[in-house]
Amino acid sequence: MDNRSNNRPQGIPISKKQPQTPKKPTSKKKTTDKAERTFFERLDELSMVWKILLGAASVCLLTGIVVCSYVFFSVFSVAHGEAVIDLNEYQVNQNQTSIIYAYDTDNKIFELQRLHGNVNRIYVGINEMPENLQKAFVALEDKRFYEHKGVDWIRFVAVFIKDHFRTGGSSITQQLVKNITGERDATFVRKFNEIGYALNLENNFNKTQILEAYLNTLYLGEGCYGVKTAAEKYFGKDVSDLNLAECACIASITKAPYGYDPLVNPANNRERQLDCLQCMLDQGKITKAEYTEAANYELILTNSEKYIEQNPEKIEEEKEEKETPQSFYVDFIIDTLYDQFMNEKGMSKQEATQKIYYGGLKIYAALDTSIQATLEDVYVNRKTFPDESRREVQAQSAMTIMDYSGRVVAICGEAGKKSGNRCLNRAADSPRQPGSSIKPISVYGPAIDSNIITWSSLYQDKAFAYQGKQWPKNQSGWGGGNYVTVQNAIDRSLNTVAARICYFDLTVQTSYHYLTDVFKISTANAEHDMAPAPLATGAMYKGITTLEMAAAYAVFGNGGKYYKPYCYYKVTNSDGSTVYFDNTLNEGEQVIGEDSADVMCELLQTVTTASNGTGTAYKVDGFQTMGKTGTTTDDYDRWFVGGTPYYVAAVWYGYDLNKTVSNVSGNPSGKIFKKVMNPIHEDLPEKEFPKCDTVQECRYCTVTGKLASKRCYSTAVGWYKTSNLPETCSSYHSSSSSSDSKKGSGDSDDDKKSSIGERILDGIGALTR
Repeated sequence: MDNRSNNRPQGIPISKKQPQTPKKPTSKKKTTDKAERTFFERLDELSMVWKILLGAASVCLLTGIVVCSYVFFSVFSVAHGEAVIDLNEYQVNQNQTSIIYAYDTDNKIFELQRLHGNVNRIYVGINEMPENLQKAFVALEDKRFYEHKGVDWIRFVAVFIKDHFRTGGSSITQQLVKNITGERDATFVRKFNEIGYALNLENNFNKTQILEAYLNTLYLGEGCYGVKTAAEKYFGKDVSDLNLAECACIASITKAPYGYDPLVNPANNRERQLDCLQCMLDQGKITKAEYTEAANYELILTNSEKYIEQNPEKIEEEKEEKETPQSFYVDFIIDTLYDQFMNEKGMSKQEATQKIYYGGLKIYAALDTSIQATLEDVYVNRKTFPDESRREVQAQSAMTIMDYSGRVVAICGEAGKKSGNRCLNRAADSPRQPGSSIKPISVYGPAIDSNIITWSSLYQDKAFAYQGKQWPKNQSGWGGGNYVTVQNAIDRSLNTVAARICYFDLTVQTSYHYLTDVFKISTANAEHDMAPAPLATGAMYKGITTLEMAAAYAVFGNGGKYYKPYCYYKVTNSDGSTVYFDNTLNEGEQVIGEDSADVMCELLQTVTTASNGTGTAYKVDGFQTMGKTGTTTDDYDRWFVGGTPYYVAAVWYGYDLNKTVSNVSGNPSGKIFKKVMNPIHEDLPEKEFPKCDTVQECRYCTVTGKLASKRCYSTAVGWYKTSNLPETCSSYHSSSSSSDSKKGSGDSDDDKKSSIGERILDGIGALTR
């Protein structure tokens, strides 16, 4: 027995040899096969990638072919189609002055105004332009003008590769397209259209016609459009008298009219003038001797000490014309034309400008010249305005007067001497918070039309909890808590009653609908103004203009129709063959019931007739006068809106920047209203507001607001829609009877109340609304 194993230290395992499996020899053939398979698999993968790339490239190529084909055929069809821009028509229109006509008191037409805008252009034929002027522009702007067909493709591609059209590259023909259309956006779509139009021009007009139109339309600084006015502005001479040096000077302005203005930046212009002359020399358009003479010629500009005026009489006429600005009515006509040409005819602003000032328009104004003169006399001389001569900043005012079919007969947008042509027209363009003057068109008119209230509906004169506080507040306080009729609330201008009707009964949604959709107040903002404060007290986000306010109130005097305000009867081209706008067929839109309008008209008349009415001092002498006053928070704005059977007017008074109207007695707007309206009614025959058959005058109980019965001791009269008469009062009152039979007088002042009447008054909320 072998004892060596017993001598092995404990814990060391006995090693057991395992028989080893002999290694199989590696097959070289199998390794080669695997490598071949890997190679071909990779080859297949690469082949698939190439197939995908090739497919994508094919799709891109096909798409490119389709797009290019579309672009090509689109450009081709435009280029070879009928004239997109008619230069002949453009020239005719550019060569005619637009004239505004008006009618006198005998309805005879006369010329009121020839328009003179900031755009100074007189069209001149190319035969009156110096040949060197034509050469200068071609040399500097488009040296291959006479060789290409509308687009200089060599220059086009070079500019595209260099900086994607950021530095120009347009031919003279392309520039003409931009000048006429006014489109200058740096987009491929605009460039695409420009190319098509340019090719179209070249196919329909010759180079001479195109160059002539270009030289009459390009902007050359200082308000000058075209070379004729530029020659007069910079050198005080006719364009035909320009020499080579002066031609190069004017041509140099084109790149940047202000930067190269020879009056403002003479050094810049001089540098570019020499470049222009060098281009003309290099292109063989002038000789070396002509170049030298022109380069050394001393330019005598109109601001030079050496300049001698050739026509001092003309300068004096222009000075006098500038010192006498056109009327606000003419401004209003021009602004309205811009609005209609751009929004209704799809014109750009430049196209509209060209049409208005140089389109040979005949504009038949709707103004009444005598009323406009009366209005301007009051405003220019600040008649009946509070005396603010010692104040650094004086209050401003605006007024619009209309008839009841939309005709604006007079308008004024500034108190004092008019500051210039097309200055701020506060009457049409400056909305101001209307205060209580909004109530008839946002609360009372809508509630009458919706059969929610009547003349004698009773509401509590008391603030209520709104958004955690008591609201609203009257001019005299929070309200005494008494119940008053709608008529009394209107003539006293109680905010509490208007707010209760708007918030609890009418709803702000319905109120806002009437304000914007029915009475067409465009300046309202749903986010801010669809709330009780703007609708019931006039605390609007932007406000309302006197123009839109007058148009809205006209609804109450014409049987419920809204007429969009207009300042011209019609606008035609020079021979009358084309009528652009026609207001003679304006039939208006029936926006509220005829009976609702008549009741509102009667209610608003009590503002100027009731003993406690806020407008009693502003009634037009000898005529029925409906009206409503308005005052905003902190007395920033004062309003009076009213009308007679002939005219309706809106007046605003306040400061351009919010400031309290202080140290005034009464309502300045009401005083202005009466000062203007009294004289224009002096020779007019008597007339009353129309009234339909579906309204009637009834006696009502001042205790319950219901139609009066024999039991009612205190009564008054009011106007009602026959379709919405209150029920007859059945409550018992004392036998003593007192009534105020005076038409439109409002609530009776009789304070003799029976015990039953007092109890009814205490619980009136349960009796009527």
